[in-house]
Amino acid sequence: MAHNVGFLISDVSRIMRRRFDERARKSGATGPQWRTLKLLERHEGLNQGQLAELLEVEPITSSRMIDRLEEAGLVERRPDPADRRAWRIHLTEKARPVLAELHDIANEMIEAALHGLDAAQRDALVASLNVIRSNMTETRPETKEAANG
Repeated sequence: MAHNVGFLISDVSRIMRRRFDERARKSGATGPQWRTLKLLERHEGLNQGQLAELLEVEPITSSRMIDRLEEAGLVERRPDPADRRAWRIHLTEKARPVLAELHDIANEMIEAALHGLDAAQRDALVASLNVIRSNMTETRPETKEAANG
């Protein structure tokens, strides 16, 4: 069962990402752009390195993404007051309606994905996923087997 649960979670995540990307593309945004904008909405003023870490991409990849978003007028780079070599990334006012549209797309997609689940089932699903996430993000000591490869 454990093998199937991991595969199922991964498969659902992949399908949801694909469906969202298809819908978001119609509004002119890509999935990676949406994730970048969403992270900046949550953590305004990140530097490029922090953003790359949260996106789980190389810094050059996040830099190119920021370049494209800046060209579109959705983000701006501002000097970091603590480090003359670094830039902080901020959303522009033009990004706010784009984010609102992408939120609507995401909400519609989630509703479609959860179709057929009643409120109690939805609550149980969210609670279960939160437990799984917590279990996977806790710091666990390495086992002897893992330490030796």
